[in-house]
Amino acid sequence: MNALLNLLRLSWTQLSRHRVRSLLTVLGVASGMFLYTAVETLQRSLAKATEQSAADTTLVVYRQNRFCPSASRLPEHYADEILRIDGVRDVIPVQIVVNNCGASLDVITFRGVPDDQLAKFAPEIQVIAGSMEEWQKRGDGALVGEVFAQRRGLKPGDRFDGAGVTVTVAGILRSPFPQDNNVAYVKLPFLQRASKAGLGVVTQFNVRVNSGDDLKPVARAIDERFHSDAQPTDTRPEKAFFAETAAELIELIGFTRWLGIGAVLAVTALVANALLLVVRGRVKENAVLRTLGYPGRAIGCLVIGEGGMLGLAGGIAGVGLSAAFLRWQSFTMGNEGQTLAIQPDASVIVTGILAALLLGILASLWPAWQAVMQPIVKNLRG
Repeated sequence: MNALLNLLRLSWTQLSRHRVRSLLTVLGVASGMFLYTAVETLQRSLAKATEQSAADTTLVVYRQNRFCPSASRLPEHYADEILRIDGVRDVIPVQIVVNNCGASLDVITFRGVPDDQLAKFAPEIQVIAGSMEEWQKRGDGALVGEVFAQRRGLKPGDRFDGAGVTVTVAGILRSPFPQDNNVAYVKLPFLQRASKAGLGVVTQFNVRVNSGDDLKPVARAIDERFHSDAQPTDTRPEKAFFAETAAELIELIGFTRWLGIGAVLAVTALVANALLLVVRGRVKENAVLRTLGYPGRAIGCLVIGEGGMLGLAGGIAGVGLSAAFLRWQSFTMGNEGQTLAIQPDASVIVTGILAALLLGILASLWPAWQAVMQPIVKNLRG
């Protein structure tokens, strides 16, 4: 253990002797890890929004062959008929209005729900400013997600307009689900009138079933019930609905993985190149250390230690800056009325730092081998 600590101290001393070169290498690693963390955050956020689990019990009933919320128009009385189907626990009619159906970084989403059913639709929400009573009292009141309010600089009592709908902020809400933090909840009748959809018409129904095993049979029963109606339906589990509706967004995020791979390769090449230069510049010093009794593996471990330190320092800086930037900016991507909050979590941060450390060690293996294989006598003569 003491020998390892001594090697790490010596590695740190060697890096400190060439501060400018070490700092530039760390900055290069930090730049690559900044991009890597941003890409991994995108991938992680998408996985959370689309991966189904046994605990999922929500179905989304949408108009068949429609994707944008403005094109999905279903009669509100469908709710009574859906509620009669075996396995259905709750049915909530929802009106959705967005300012842009295409892929966008600036999405305004209104969700209109019956005021007496908001607790069922989103039981996890917590009002952190303003009050639920104020929302119930005002016809044009809106409960705005925390991230949405932060992005737009909104507070209780403010009025704002989006997608042709003007509302008054009655409260700011917080939810463990990122999508809820990026929308504005309003009363269903108000949004039906404001969006000119008309009373009695909704965008979709959110259906809660008794258990995850009921998802497929209930979805099939709903679609069969309205198959021959003027407004046929397409019913899917909530996360599958997101995956299919936001296909353009998912394809865009899928491409970013190549950027992450490029960032990893760039970090590896940068550290390897820096350490090769270090090894070539320390030929005589390594020969002296070998003469004093340092074995070849100690010289190799010294180089590996330097690579690990460069990777770790760059990783901490790059991952930390990327996570702070993403939290500060609160980016939200939207497509076809679906919103995806881009928020880094602890697993992304820890994975990024460990990946940087591992890349630094891997990149130093070839320079370490070069240092070990240098002939002592020839280097001393040189």
